[in-house]
Amino acid sequence: MGFRKKNKSPPVLSHEFVIQNHADMVSCLAMIILLGLMFEVTAKFAIMFITVQYNVTQVLDEKNDPVNLYQYGPKDVATVFFYLLIAVILHALIQEYILDKMNRRLHLSKTKHSKFNESGQLAAFYLFSFIWGCSILTAEDFATNPTFLWEGYPHTHMVFQVKFFYICQIAYWLHALPELYFQKVRKEDIPRQLYYICLYVVHITGAYILNLHRLGLVLLVPHYLVELLFHASRLFYFSDENKQKGFTLWALLFVIARLLTLTLSVLTFGFGLPRTDNQGFSLVEGNFNVLTIRMTCLAAICLTQAWMMWKFINFQLKKWREHSQNQASKKKMVSPKSKPHKRELTRGGAANGVVKSEDKTSPRARKAKTS
Repeated sequence: MGFRKKNKSPPVLSHEFVIQNHADMVSCLAMIILLGLMFEVTAKFAIMFITVQYNVTQVLDEKNDPVNLYQYGPKDVATVFFYLLIAVILHALIQEYILDKMNRRLHLSKTKHSKFNESGQLAAFYLFSFIWGCSILTAEDFATNPTFLWEGYPHTHMVFQVKFFYICQIAYWLHALPELYFQKVRKEDIPRQLYYICLYVVHITGAYILNLHRLGLVLLVPHYLVELLFHASRLFYFSDENKQKGFTLWALLFVIARLLTLTLSVLTFGFGLPRTDNQGFSLVEGNFNVLTIRMTCLAAICLTQAWMMWKFINFQLKKWREHSQNQASKKKMVSPKSKPHKRELTRGGAANGVVKSEDKTSPRARKAKTS
């Protein structure tokens, strides 16, 4: 990990060297791109990495000032690459100055240590993205008017905040792929993390390219809220295992978010887009409003929601089994002691050959035999 003081430096360009100093190397690369702004020859190339491209000026009304809107294009790849570097640097800063210090205090096991780092990074990202997404939704009419999700399609023009939001989202989830190597993620955890990283990249990039950024933004904000609650609850659980109330609220909101996602997706792809006037397929116009693409997008969303519900049900069943096992073990510990053995009864009930009764009354004397 970068930004650390090491007693022993590994060989240059070895795996351990790259892992320990990857943040420093990425910082140098980002600084080289920024320094390119200082020279006229390289400035036009550096701007392509740093600033958002493809701006279009539109005049909505004669009374109002012109509005700067944005489209997407091939140069966005350079912008995504630069902010991928920024995401790697921020990841290292959060890990070094926040999560590592908390791990030293908690003294977690290796398994919990890995999950704690994962939840800490994702919780910070989900919190930032949720606040940013809510600010965009309040400024636009995406949430208040559902028909705004498909009216006027294709939505080829975006405001600056929307385009920059998608650029940062794609850059973050792409940066998560090399972080699997930089963070030395355990082999058994790599497939699970690869699944959700690839799903995020495919869905967000698909919404961006297919000009469905309005629907994508509306679906991402509640989803990020649910994920934020889950990872925050897991962080509290690692600090104190008795704090599990957050998982109950997360389970409720998780089901609501899945229903909301399915409802809005069916409305958009099943009822909204088929009734718009602009039907057809055109790469130049950015129009993808054909039956094949609509059904493919709807099927991808439905399958993803079904997979998430399947994982959710398995998670709840696992928790229920662990809870029932803990309850059974507690009952065994609290259960009354077993009855004493016959020998113990004879020892406890007789002393010096005289049988003692439990109610402390003397045994009835035998009658003397008459000769």
